[in-house]
Amino acid sequence: MSKRQAETAPGFEQALTELEKIVTSMENQTLPLDQSVAAYQRGAELIKVCQQHLAIAREKLQLVDALGELKSVDLDN
Repeated sequence: MSKRQAETAPGFEQALTELEKIVTSMENQTLPLDQSVAAYQRGAELIKVCQQHLAIAREKLQLVDALGELKSVDLDN
């Protein structure tokens, strides 16, 4: 995700909430076909946003774990 995309993309929680609303409306079959297609497309975009947020969080956690391992090695010496 580029810096510009990150600034305009919804946060993880916001994207997930919107995605849940889309899924509920599609499951209730309350949308006409053209709106269902648009909702599906928006849902696909939101899934990508959520995946990007999770990937960034995973990278940060891996970095924290790696730093913790480095500190524990320094303590052992």
